[in-house]
Amino acid sequence: MKEMIMIIRPEKLEDIKKILDELNCGGMTLSTVMGCGTQKGASAVGSVNEIKGLKTTINLLPKIKVEVVVDDKNVDRIINEVREVCATDHVGDGKIFVKPVDEAVRIRTGERGVKAL
Repeated sequence: MKEMIMIIRPEKLEDIKKILDELNCGGMTLSTVMGCGTQKGASAVGSVNEIKGLKTTINLLPKIKVEVVVDDKNVDRIINEVREVCATDHVGDGKIFVKPVDEAVRIRTGERGVKAL
């Protein structure tokens, strides 16, 4: 099993949900987050603020963080399909992180492994 963490543009969320639904991924966790990568935030968004007495420029952009645990066999297909729908050829399209998951347990039934997904 693998945990996939996808940081995406907010407008791409429905596309991601459709991909995961079509593969019967079982469930996902979504978070609204702020961040910057290569694009370093948009200059129009950046403003000087004071945080705990320190002046700093806020250059973070809104993103959606999608977390899902999937069967190993689905990882490459998800990556390919997410890239197909999310790539705009502009910085800020997001990232996908893939990490191993040692165990999953469904609390209600005690099912383990892929059956718990």
